[in-house]
Amino acid sequence: MALKIARRGAVPPFIVMDVMRAANARAAAGGDVVHLEVGQPSTGAPEAVLRAAEAALRSEKLGYTEALGLAELRSRIAGHYRARYGLDLDPARVVVTTGSSGAFLLTFLAAFEAGDRIALTSPSYPAYKNILQPLGIEIADIVVGPQTRFQPTMDLLDKAGKLDGLMVASPSNPTGSMLDAAAMKDLVTGCSSRGIRLISDEIYHGITYDAAAVSALEFGDEMIVINSFSKYFSMTGWRLGWMVVPPDLVRSVECLAQNFFVAPPTLSQLAACAVFDCGDELDANVRSYARNRELLLDRLPRAGFRDIAPPDGAFYLYADVGHLTNDSADFCRRMLAETGVAATPGIDFDTTRGARFIRFCYAGSFDDAAAAAERLETWLK
Repeated sequence: MALKIARRGAVPPFIVMDVMRAANARAAAGGDVVHLEVGQPSTGAPEAVLRAAEAALRSEKLGYTEALGLAELRSRIAGHYRARYGLDLDPARVVVTTGSSGAFLLTFLAAFEAGDRIALTSPSYPAYKNILQPLGIEIADIVVGPQTRFQPTMDLLDKAGKLDGLMVASPSNPTGSMLDAAAMKDLVTGCSSRGIRLISDEIYHGITYDAAAVSALEFGDEMIVINSFSKYFSMTGWRLGWMVVPPDLVRSVECLAQNFFVAPPTLSQLAACAVFDCGDELDANVRSYARNRELLLDRLPRAGFRDIAPPDGAFYLYADVGHLTNDSADFCRRMLAETGVAATPGIDFDTTRGARFIRFCYAGSFDDAAAAAERLETWLK
């Protein structure tokens, strides 16, 4: 007799990881690959972080920390909000997590019940809905486009019916678009007055080009803010993130974290305490992304990728390829096979319109960005 398999696992794949696997298989077979698919910095952790990790390995027992995280790191994170946003944040509201992925799970479990309804934009980061679905939380799909710079508005939310939550990302994945201060304040105040819990994904803060990103915390304290050490701080594989929660949610989140994770990775936490002193090194990474962005915004339209979402921040270009294909997954497969350039099909981020979009990540080297542009120009001509 076949044993039961839970339906919770019947979620769509995270397609970018499938693309990465195909790209790695091509490389293992001797083919060359230009990686523009996975959204991670090509740089490693800053030197001070590596030195702190080495010292911890030699001197620390590396046992569990508290479930909410190392007290020193929580204080450093609170200090980061003071330095970057001018906010006086109580470290008691800071929860260190196992990547931002751990923060999403803790947020959805602590703030919502099965049957609640959370608004997500299309396009958006696919793991939002793929975590919500097994938890029995209903998703309200908010279709966004160039008219709202691929961001939600209160007008769109009011047309979506009763909502218990809104997930917003600024800068966003996959588009890189941002909410300015007025737009963020409108969402914060609008959600508050309607009893909607706002969750602000701010993991790409620090990676912006023309204006700094604003935090939802600048306009209230009822929301949940999520951030990560994986993007600006260049510590992707260290699997460390954080969340800032209202005081009345701290204990709920703590109890969930105790049982789900016990504690975040101790070595990563000890090392991350040093990363807030590495601003010069980290900002140099952002200048490299800016150079790649400038090159691709110039060269990709020449290759045929003419309609690109406004990349205010992060390290992505989300391009409309509807004039080239109506099947972005097949297009990306052919592009990898025929040019060695790996990119992510838009269906990972938007199941309805994503067949006409693809996402390029430009967090790699300048040489990779230039090589990709040249290959794609030749291919499409």
